Amino acid sequence: MSVIVVGAGPTGLMLAGDLAAAGIPVKVLERRAEESNLTRAFAIHARTLELLDMRGLADKLAAEGLKVDEVRPHVKGVKGDGVVFNVRHPDSRFPYLIILGQARTEAALAERARGLGVEIVRGAEVTGLAQDGAGVTLTLAGGRTERAGYVVGCDGAHSAVRRLLGVGFSGRAYDTRILLADVRLEADLPLAVNPFMGDDGVVLLPPYGGGWYRATIWDRTGQGIPIERPVAIEEVRDAMLRITGRDLGVAEMRWSTRFLSERRQASDYRVGRVFLAGDAAHVHSPLGAMGMSTGIQDAANLSWKLAAADRGWAPSWLLDTYQPERHPVGRQVLRLTDTLRRVAEAPPAVRAVRPYLFPKIVNHPRVSERLRLMFAGMAVTYPTPGPATATPLAGTRVPDLALTLDDRASRLYEQLGDGRFVLLDTTQSLPPGDDPWPDRLRVLRSSRPLLLGKATTILVRPDGYTAWTGTFPSGEQISTALAQWLSR
Repeated sequence: MSVIVVGAGPTGLMLAGDLAAAGIPVKVLERRAEESNLTRAFAIHARTLELLDMRGLADKLAAEGLKVDEVRPHVKGVKGDGVVFNVRHPDSRFPYLIILGQARTEAALAERARGLGVEIVRGAEVTGLAQDGAGVTLTLAGGRTERAGYVVGCDGAHSAVRRLLGVGFSGRAYDTRILLADVRLEADLPLAVNPFMGDDGVVLLPPYGGGWYRATIWDRTGQGIPIERPVAIEEVRDAMLRITGRDLGVAEMRWSTRFLSERRQASDYRVGRVFLAGDAAHVHSPLGAMGMSTGIQDAANLSWKLAAADRGWAPSWLLDTYQPERHPVGRQVLRLTDTLRRVAEAPPAVRAVRPYLFPKIVNHPRVSERLRLMFAGMAVTYPTPGPATATPLAGTRVPDLALTLDDRASRLYEQLGDGRFVLLDTTQSLPPGDDPWPDRLRVLRSSRPLLLGKATTILVRPDGYTAWTGTFPSGEQISTALAQWLSR
């Protein structure tokens, strides 16, 4: 058996690398003939960095990117620094978000995948799909076919896999045309993501460093311009001056595009042996910069489940958890980014009160804390599957717990990333050498308290979420939890 991933973007490359790390034969089919140098996605949020940390990639990407821990909205009518929204995460090794071009993130994920033996086939356009009880057959342009046990469509908003499955992609295209451009500014802006909201629209300016910024521009007066018209630097200068009310000194532009944003979500993330992830499953406004991070989290959720099913030890219900776990997350991201768009593109009546209400809402401690966790992906929780035992903290993110293993300091995230569960035990109730299912479980006996609620024993899923917890559990309770999640 094997897996075919369609699409060599960040989601597909993350998924392929995970499967290969778990020992699953995997091939990536990519319609584009050349590797992408696009920088459309520019941010990696904290939870995604944690998932990349489990795979040994986060520190490298953090060193390449720019660390930003504040968003400073500039709202017309609000004087000075009336609104400062912090994105610091005190319980993470990554208390910030990283600003880094999508091409660099893709390159790191592709290097990892290739190093694990993944074959990436470019110029491979999927034109047909058929599945049966034993596998999936893909037809490529030119008539060649490929067959695998499972297929995952990570092929973007215009996904061929989704279309061939006949899965609905409900939602709508926004009427607003958006400009993207990488520009060098002469103005000295705060080291933060700087959104400007004016009467004529919105300009979002996250920094790359060295005076370079990604400009995301919605210009109310430029909505009649054809989508195919090239973006000129003069248009960017004019829009930014009118919207921000400041001459930011647009000195240079190295990349630009014009596009229509959409708000859509696939009705089904799974049809038989075929799955959808990333932009093939959900697309939304670029405000919030959550697209790439959400897709990478889709991949982290699905990869270990596919690996378990392919190797034959997954419980019968495991693959069925992908839809109820990730579809609500995608829906929440769509709602959040749509709310941001509505606030930013407000009609005149709302713009009149925005300077008074916006600071009060964003600066409210409970609101800002909830928003911080939602944007970062740190607020995601998963329901306990029906056949599994529900326990406190089940389905929640497990922080990167400090461990002492054989008198050696370690971290939990260093022990994850190869598709295996981790059983953390501080009670010494598991005898040394009692490591059932070594192909799917790593048993760690730590002498350091876990500091996770009242738990003394934790079963951690391969994606870093809690499967089960116990407080001085009996051997029978541990065995039951293992049998539920890891099959017998």
